[in-house]
Amino acid sequence: MTTNQGELAGLSRYIFRTPRWYSTMAVGLLVAALVGVAAFDSRYIFEDAWLGIFYLGVPTVVASVLTAPIDRGLGGQFTFNRSTLLATVSLLIAVLVLTAAGLLAAFTSLGQNFVYDALIGALALIFAFRFLVVHAVSRTHPLSAIVPASVQTGFAALFLFVYSGTMNYLTLGGGPYFQALLSRPSHAPPEITYAFVPGDFTLLIGMSALYTGVAYAFLRILDRPWRRSLDVSALDFLRGFIGHIAEGSRELEDFFEEIGEEAVVPVTVLSFRRPGGEEKARFVLPMIHPGPMGDIGGGNLPQRVAESTAGLAFPPHATAGHDFNLVTEREVETLIDAADRAAEQIEYGDRGTRPVRVDVGEASVLGQRFGDDALFVSTFAPGFADDIAYAVGLAAGAEARVEGMDDVLVADAHNSNNGLQGEDLGHVVPGSRRSFELIQAVSDAAASLQSESAGPMELGTAWDPTNWRPEEGIGPLGIRVAVLSVDGDQVAYVLVDGNNMEPGLRDRIIAAIDGVDAVEVMTTDTHIVNTVRSSNQVGGALDQGQLIDRVVELVERAREDREPVEAGMATEMASVTVFGNDRTESLASQANAVISMGGGLAAAVIVATAAVTLLIFFLT
Repeated sequence: MTTNQGELAGLSRYIFRTPRWYSTMAVGLLVAALVGVAAFDSRYIFEDAWLGIFYLGVPTVVASVLTAPIDRGLGGQFTFNRSTLLATVSLLIAVLVLTAAGLLAAFTSLGQNFVYDALIGALALIFAFRFLVVHAVSRTHPLSAIVPASVQTGFAALFLFVYSGTMNYLTLGGGPYFQALLSRPSHAPPEITYAFVPGDFTLLIGMSALYTGVAYAFLRILDRPWRRSLDVSALDFLRGFIGHIAEGSRELEDFFEEIGEEAVVPVTVLSFRRPGGEEKARFVLPMIHPGPMGDIGGGNLPQRVAESTAGLAFPPHATAGHDFNLVTEREVETLIDAADRAAEQIEYGDRGTRPVRVDVGEASVLGQRFGDDALFVSTFAPGFADDIAYAVGLAAGAEARVEGMDDVLVADAHNSNNGLQGEDLGHVVPGSRRSFELIQAVSDAAASLQSESAGPMELGTAWDPTNWRPEEGIGPLGIRVAVLSVDGDQVAYVLVDGNNMEPGLRDRIIAAIDGVDAVEVMTTDTHIVNTVRSSNQVGGALDQGQLIDRVVELVERAREDREPVEAGMATEMASVTVFGNDRTESLASQANAVISMGGGLAAAVIVATAAVTLLIFFLT
């Protein structure tokens, strides 16, 4: 992951899951009531609250119910959850405008009429916002998107028309019943009766058209770089994003699939079984990065791998970066199938070597051989490091094969980093000094293992899902420990379901563990924990002392669980669709450029539009 990709990863803070529609709607009505109290100035506080509910809350409910069927009737694909989310966000926009207007009116001489003028502006603004979202999600013609987009503004305007008595200014037929239906000022506060005239509704239509035109032009300007560089539309991304947060749809993955490219990746399985044939533990390493975030793409890859194994699963982090993110969760099944094929081909043996550790520069590698196969776990701790590039991992594995190894599993411990900071974010890329140090360390470790004598093995495992949540940096796999004993030497492999570790925590864990000869602490790099923030490392949001105590306890349990085992390793290739380096970098660059440049452009557009709006109000 480059600096651009790191900044893109920071956008994960905007990923969230909306509550159920009825909760959202209830909160919306409560907010509308509170805004009525803050913005309106009638005789009674409950009357102000009712004004907020009636003129803001009720149109929100109506828009929640009607937007989806109207849009679908016009060939769109809006759902009820999206409709409710859109109506509620539109309400919050109106809330912000009216709250600001109410505060300004309270501390100046603008008066209550200014609040009603602001209400007109707010209704026009949410019409423009709804138009953009409906058009982006449904991808219907702009003229078709106008109808469902106008529901919330239209019903609010209708209520104002009826209860302000604006009908009295017009000469229309229809009889007394028609007049009574469209003119009910006696049921409204006096402030409403005197606040609106027919010209205000003409103004609302004109401002809605103005805001919508400006917003649509703004979006098209920002969309052009996406189409030129990636041949996709930013509207597709917006549609997928809304679908993901509103109802967990896979449309965002469909967007990623359009920009993805095919890759062939090795999937390596190291399995330990009891002499009777029952699998006790399985290390599974697809050379894929478990991203980009949450359960999008391969974000929950470690959990899916763990659910597919017979023995206790250990899915460490592979030597791969964000360019090897899966574009869809469906691709995970391809990797699991490859792992199952590899497991079927394993030839087990009951001999293994004691572990060796080799340090070259900043790189430190813990290696262990099983027959002609070998496991290597690399770290740059206490230095800071994040992902190791795919090519670097392949080169390291190739060096181990040169030293006589057959199948090789090279894992990235991913256990010491200082977050999304710095120029290169600690990544180990081809050609860097660290990449050569890692390759040499694996080569030296492989050579040392060849000279180590092999003996019978005993394996013990322990697992605690823990009570920590993804918000605290721990995924559903919790903490898993495997203790392997060969000729009296014991090595503990500790795997924490998280995304990297706070600096120094790995060393504190190792220092606290007694009774074993070698230890390495790994994280899975699960991105389930990154729906909260882009950097949510193990130890950053929980008590590190409690974590260390839990690991020490699990190591002891694993030591007590030791029993004779056989081990074997095999590798299968899998063809999957990943982001790809060029596409990932282009997406990151475009997204970051839109955020940096779009903010200034948006500010200029808002200032210009606000100036035109004020001019319109003064002239009318």
